[in-house]
Amino acid sequence: MLKLLVTGGCSGFSSPELLLQLLQHFSHCPNQIKQIHSLLITHGFFLNHTSSWKTVLIYNTLIRSYLSMGLSRTSLLLFTHMIAHGLSPNHLTFPSLIKAASCSPSSGPIVHAQALKWGVLRDPFVQTSFVRLYSEVSNIRSARKMFVEIPHPCIVACNALLDAFGRNGDMGSAFLYFESMPQKDVVSWTSVINGFVMNGRFVDALRLFAKMMVHEDVVSGSVKPNEATFVTVLSSCANLDGTGLYQGKQIHGYFIKNEFSLSAVMGTALVDLYGKAGCLETAIRVFNRIEVKEVFTWNAMISSLACHGRAKQALCMFEKMKAQGFSPNEVTFVAILTACARAKLVDLGLKLFRSMSRRYGVVPIMEHYGCVVDLMGRAGLLRDAVEFVISMPFLPDASVLGALFGACKIHGDVQLGNEVGKKLLELQPKHCGRYVVLSNINAVGERWGDAADWRKVMAESKIRKIPACSLIGSIKVDSLSG
Repeated sequence: MLKLLVTGGCSGFSSPELLLQLLQHFSHCPNQIKQIHSLLITHGFFLNHTSSWKTVLIYNTLIRSYLSMGLSRTSLLLFTHMIAHGLSPNHLTFPSLIKAASCSPSSGPIVHAQALKWGVLRDPFVQTSFVRLYSEVSNIRSARKMFVEIPHPCIVACNALLDAFGRNGDMGSAFLYFESMPQKDVVSWTSVINGFVMNGRFVDALRLFAKMMVHEDVVSGSVKPNEATFVTVLSSCANLDGTGLYQGKQIHGYFIKNEFSLSAVMGTALVDLYGKAGCLETAIRVFNRIEVKEVFTWNAMISSLACHGRAKQALCMFEKMKAQGFSPNEVTFVAILTACARAKLVDLGLKLFRSMSRRYGVVPIMEHYGCVVDLMGRAGLLRDAVEFVISMPFLPDASVLGALFGACKIHGDVQLGNEVGKKLLELQPKHCGRYVVLSNINAVGERWGDAADWRKVMAESKIRKIPACSLIGSIKVDSLSG
């Protein structure tokens, strides 16, 4: 039908009903939506519309369709055109606009003001969308203010507030509100677990997950974890030393026992878990079983190999990734440059670094420059590393200087180590490790007075070395096997 309209100039083109049918039928087809939109413009439909409510519906459909393509800016622009043509947006216009505004935080207050102007701010769905928007931009104050204006918040609104607490680091409020909720679904549990993970409270995340697995109440009954829950919990396991691998294996076993399909997201979480734990053969087996891989899946595997000294395998995986049609991104280059640094492959690493923007269109960020400094530093090319830092298009941060500082320690360059160490202390005056390394570098160079002075400065500043600690496994998720 669309092809006929484009090539034959159907006389019924101006029918709003036909246009709506086409838009709704092709709502998830980017090329077709753009064609229909072009026809609407070239035939002057927006200028000569005869039925305002149908035209509003067409605008709403276009706004929603462009948003589904990831073109949030176009969705927002369509809204301005809609207003310019004298049309009145309704409560169905705003949820998509609010979601588009999350990609452009400065647009949030503007959309909020428009919702107030057009009298739709009392619609529960619009209110819930704003709670979610303010959650995503970490504006906890506005999220809470909007939430309390909802007379009878649904569970979606409650979950959005939980997410807002987590993103803002207020896990105390998140957990208290979660406990008070009369009804909890899988998103509720996952939101709080994810909040703990985002705030580095990995043990708390696992404890709540264990509670979720045995939870059952009169209102909500039992709640089964979904893929998002598993991925979040596996991320927590991957960041725990000692017990993390054991807990992750239990989850993997549960996943296999219940015959869940191994998606790219779930598979990547498992690769990351086993990779960080050093179980590279298991990570490779999981990677090979993932039928539909994504760029992030390859990144996880390459990074796992790189971080454990398997540079050759990481480089082979990188070439295989490109051969299968995947374009490397920023994360890929961090992983592959790390592999080169660990193997002291200076020439190859520099060649890959230069190819980032020239060949792949990836603009190097601070982390990539830090990898190159680490690459040169590990190879003992300290002066080259210094020249590279000086040539950077922006001032080095603590991560870049830290890589150079570490190289000075390894290779015993006392003079450069002191210079870099002092610059680091300007950026991180309370970092105990910097003082300790400075003292050690001077001690290795038999500059005992300087070594003692740094210890004295550290003591006078009341900066204490953080004591080592260990995690005793006290988290039980044996219910997974049930």
